[in-house]
Amino acid sequence: MTMMKTARIHEFGDASVIRYDAVPLPRPAFGEVLVRVAATSFNPTEAALRAGMLQTFLPVDLPYTLGWDVAGTVAEIGAGVQGFAVGDRVVGRLDGGGAAQYVRAPVASLVAVPETVPLAHAAALPVAGLTAWQAVFEHGKVSAGQRVLVNGAGGGVGGLVTQLAKHAGAEVIATAAPRSAETVRRQGADQVIDYTAGPLNASLEGPVDLLLNLVPLSPPDAAALVPLVRPGGRIVSIATPVEPPAGAGVTAMHMVARNDVSHLEALVGLVEAGTVAIDISESRPLTDLTDVHRLSESGRTRGKIIIVP
Repeated sequence: MTMMKTARIHEFGDASVIRYDAVPLPRPAFGEVLVRVAATSFNPTEAALRAGMLQTFLPVDLPYTLGWDVAGTVAEIGAGVQGFAVGDRVVGRLDGGGAAQYVRAPVASLVAVPETVPLAHAAALPVAGLTAWQAVFEHGKVSAGQRVLVNGAGGGVGGLVTQLAKHAGAEVIATAAPRSAETVRRQGADQVIDYTAGPLNASLEGPVDLLLNLVPLSPPDAAALVPLVRPGGRIVSIATPVEPPAGAGVTAMHMVARNDVSHLEALVGLVEAGTVAIDISESRPLTDLTDVHRLSESGRTRGKIIIVP
């Protein structure tokens, strides 16, 4: 029996519950392909899943193989599959399983990766990219000439949000820690505010049309974002919900990204065209995933970390 390496959890808890197991190689079911994984990528929300904090609205069965993002090469075709062949380069968002040498993947969740895009780097796109795309275009409705504040631009989602908002023609003001500031400028931010230096309103020159909040906040910090937006403006948050008081004239929503291959395909196209760059801060082997979870929970990560099996 052919075996493969995986990173799994058998119980919920701190990062020490991640185990590196050898399991039988899976076979693709109807409508699926078997992907030889080039890389997955780490998403901070997976640490919350590992800790058991998401069971109410995102229940998983144990043991559970980590890894929502996957990029790799089609190794085997299941019954009923059309449009894919062995050897094709693919990327997609799955319901887990990417932190392994191989994974079964529904073809409906996969898009092609052009030869000009490094395959392992493409693993950074699905979860972060879909979140960024939908925040900017679907919910934020960013258009040319708008002033957009990206709160938390130094993370994996933030870098893509900054680039997409700039691509849409917006003036982009971004908050980031000093360690991320130069990268955020390179990604197109017109102004970078050091959020560690004091209140945002002290550095922001006038209200913005749209505020995209990408970071968890205390209730007082969330409330402090509202006055930064002009009357008639909007707030879109992927983290802590922001609730403007009555009479503020600001619309706010909390969003959760959905899996939409048309959005992922469009994003891959922008990467191929050189319009969007994938910011890979680190590449780690599968057995470092425990350390990556700990690093994230300490607040010391930047950009996207890819995990190579």
